[in-house]
Amino acid sequence: MGRNLKNAVIAFLVPLPSILFHLYFLNHYEKSSHNSPLWSWCFHHPILLANVFFFFNVNVLFWVISHIQSSHWMIDLYWTVIPVLLVHYYATHPLGQYNSWRSKMVILLTWVWSIRLAHNYFRREKWQWGAREDWRFTDMSRKYGKHWWWISFFAIYLAEQVFLIGVCLPFYAVHSVDKPLNIWDFVAAAVCLCGIFTAYFADTQLYDFVTRNQKLKELGKPLVATLDRGLWQYSRHPNYFGEQLWWWGLVLLAWSLGHGWTFIGSLINSMCLAYVTLLVERRMLEQDHRAEAYRLYQKTTSVWIPWFRSSAIAVKDKST
Repeated sequence: MGRNLKNAVIAFLVPLPSILFHLYFLNHYEKSSHNSPLWSWCFHHPILLANVFFFFNVNVLFWVISHIQSSHWMIDLYWTVIPVLLVHYYATHPLGQYNSWRSKMVILLTWVWSIRLAHNYFRREKWQWGAREDWRFTDMSRKYGKHWWWISFFAIYLAEQVFLIGVCLPFYAVHSVDKPLNIWDFVAAAVCLCGIFTAYFADTQLYDFVTRNQKLKELGKPLVATLDRGLWQYSRHPNYFGEQLWWWGLVLLAWSLGHGWTFIGSLINSMCLAYVTLLVERRMLEQDHRAEAYRLYQKTTSVWIPWFRSSAIAVKDKST
């Protein structure tokens, strides 16, 4: 079995423990009139149960597999999968009570978001399963050396639990309140869709830019230093902005249902992404062929929120 096929099989099989346990719980709970303490706890604590699933199935199992394969590639792929699993988990949990149309809308939006992000992942990885791990993980492994084997459990998997369980809290809110649809549902859906489309076009423009530079490199021609066209003309990280719109759109929906506290997950995620932005830009400035152009790009272009470029660009264009 080739590496690509083997990784694909692993990726499909790895969530089965949580899925099978949840299905067994649903079947057992529905058929039993006197539930055991275990099933009673699972019924009354849906968020805690989701954390238990994540801890053992992702933190522990993914961590073990990563050491067997010497790569942490799978957690990157599962960013596109876990929210889908969680939205269906909350929708099928027996404690849930909700408006079915709102639930269907959120589930559909989550699938659209997931397919978009998964497509971008595989396109970037040349349609390979587990071709490489995130460059940040590689940098951290070099930094921590022989201690990385245990630090990775906390730095990658436990951290991802905080992020993913946190940003998906609005799914719990949607499936714990049974209220008729209102204008805020459609406003929130519009924000989410704007985020999905913004991220799609931004990532597509980035992919085209990288592909074009790879062809120039093969031909021995000078590379284009900075992507500053399309959405990237108005924001240095429009893909990040689109992703944040998606999650904060869900927070808006949860807020309209009286669960404004769910903003904490998206806030933590936004703070983390702000740090990632710093890492990405530092990496850009370390590349000699684009450092000067990128410094100008930083001075003239908004970081996240799209806005018109400063007049420095016009001055530069006139002088060239």
